[in-house]
Amino acid sequence: MSQHHSTLFGNALTLLGGCRRVLTHLQAPANLAARIFVGMDFFRSGLTKIVDWDTTLALFADEYHVPFLPAHVAAVAGTFGELFFPVLLVFGLLGRFSALSLSVVNIVAVLSLSDIAPAALQQHQFWGTLLIGVVLWGPGRWSLDTWWWSKVSHTVR
Repeated sequence: MSQHHSTLFGNALTLLGGCRRVLTHLQAPANLAARIFVGMDFFRSGLTKIVDWDTTLALFADEYHVPFLPAHVAAVAGTFGELFFPVLLVFGLLGRFSALSLSVVNIVAVLSLSDIAPAALQQHQFWGTLLIGVVLWGPGRWSLDTWWWSKVSHTVR
């Protein structure tokens, strides 16, 4: 290999290494942003349900056909899931569990609607993708899980 090609190769490796370092530093804020984005959407949905509980019960009785659950039980469970798990998700507390739980809420929501608009389905798929990322890779460095485990690991030593 000529000196020129060797220099180009070295410069390319240096540039790639710099990009890798920048992207690594962006993982924690990107993970937090994804958790906040999904968590806020689900939490707002839960708030909408408790603001007008009679309408929520009517929707679960008439439009949302949750498999295996009576309408009133599904309404309580769905509302609880949309208010409780997003808080855990945003703070990264029991991050994988909360993301998996919201994934179940998300899947049940899609399956419960007999007629879902393509844009709504796409939104549920996007949320699902972000949630599966948290399930697979955890809530990231900027999470209470990471803080907690760092404290626990120091006391165990």
